[in-house]
Amino acid sequence: MKKVIFTEKAPAAIGPYSQAVEVNGMVFLSGQIPVNPATGEVVEGGITEQTTQVFENIKNVLAEAGLTTANVVKTTVFLADMALFGEMNAVYAKYFEGDYPARSAVAAKALPKGVLVEIESIAVR
Repeated sequence: MKKVIFTEKAPAAIGPYSQAVEVNGMVFLSGQIPVNPATGEVVEGGITEQTTQVFENIKNVLAEAGLTTANVVKTTVFLADMALFGEMNAVYAKYFEGDYPARSAVAAKALPKGVLVEIESIAVR
């Protein structure tokens, strides 16, 4: 059975999708962008600030599902430019302890709202 996950502590969907969906103990998070849920605006700053906000959004969606980043098994990182990878990676590493999830990272021609980074995740109970 499918369960939709929603929290006001992460940006609301800007289209016909859910923040996350749980099926059979797996939680699929839609791509999170660096939007501050309190203001609805993209955070100011560069890739470091944007990646930090993305992970705060991910943490809040996971918390609504009763999970943490320790439950994440796979991420996909979308970057506006692969030259941003090193700075993104430095922030990324701070949000995981011990075993890291599997990951893909790709450059995208354009991301929603002109952001520098978007990250989608899969977590398991």
